[in-house]
Amino acid sequence: MSLTVIVQIALVFVVFTALLLSAAAAVYAERKVAASIQQREGPNRVGPGGLLQPFADVIKLMFKESLRPAGADRFLFVAAPVISAAAAFAAFAVVPFGASTTLFGLLDEPVRLQVADVNVAVLVVFAIASMSVYGIVLAGWSSNSKYSLLGALRSASQMISYELSYGLSLASVLLLGNSLSLTEIVNAQAGTWFGIIPKWFVVLQPVGFLVYGISGIAETNRAPFDFPEAEQELVAGYHTEYSGMPFGMFFLAEYINMVTVSAVATNLFLGGWHGPLLPESLGWIWFLLKVAALMFVYIWIRWTLPRYRYDQLMQFGWKVLLPVAVLNLLVTAAGVVYFGA
Repeated sequence: MSLTVIVQIALVFVVFTALLLSAAAAVYAERKVAASIQQREGPNRVGPGGLLQPFADVIKLMFKESLRPAGADRFLFVAAPVISAAAAFAAFAVVPFGASTTLFGLLDEPVRLQVADVNVAVLVVFAIASMSVYGIVLAGWSSNSKYSLLGALRSASQMISYELSYGLSLASVLLLGNSLSLTEIVNAQAGTWFGIIPKWFVVLQPVGFLVYGISGIAETNRAPFDFPEAEQELVAGYHTEYSGMPFGMFFLAEYINMVTVSAVATNLFLGGWHGPLLPESLGWIWFLLKVAALMFVYIWIRWTLPRYRYDQLMQFGWKVLLPVAVLNLLVTAAGVVYFGA
């Protein structure tokens, strides 16, 4: 087995582990940010500054009994959280997080910091992310609970409504990057205009970035669009009947999906791993900082804005966001044709 193959296998392991740790870090950050917004301390007992609290929660979930309602579909009830978690991990597989590297000369050939180098990576992310709703729908239906079923139906309709705007915002960037490869789109954003302004597509696509961000929040069922859970109305929505590690897998999938949405936004709009001061070989540091900043915005929005009514969610998606996304795509296409970009 060649050294390059070993490095590629190690890269898969590193990415998988990093996603697990990123979910733990996101849970800790969410609790600390929420506590700060609400003028309290947050986790401060387990480990220094409460850093080990997410790991304590995982251990607790591992030892909790996994219950299943008597009328639930046995196979689908178990399969639903597995589908959600698997789709969350798989979506990140095609996301590059750094420039090709030889690991400081240890390798004869450079290795891409990406699990799978696919020239249609944008479509792959879009397709796999769309599959995550199947886990939620199956969980709601198989639970044999009216609250779970209502949450599943809400998730399906919400996904359909906002996926259109989500796709159109991606299409606007694809027109500028002239590629479906995330790596090529990131490389198209290298350099600066006038020596000062980064050539990030967010400068040319502020509306597309805003549409993508709103749609991404809705796609991941986060507040103020967390209608599939809606504790005040549906107890916990699609995962009402879940406990133990199956519930933990839904929780894990939600946070990994947040990381994936932030990582794709970083690559499409914020220049990926390109940034000042650091050499390209250390560009992954810029990538992580940008993803962390977007995750903070995710959490900030959750603890700042109240949940909309369900009819407001649908009206906003179909009557506001979709027309804005279509108009932005038409203007972008006209600009590309006119300026020959």
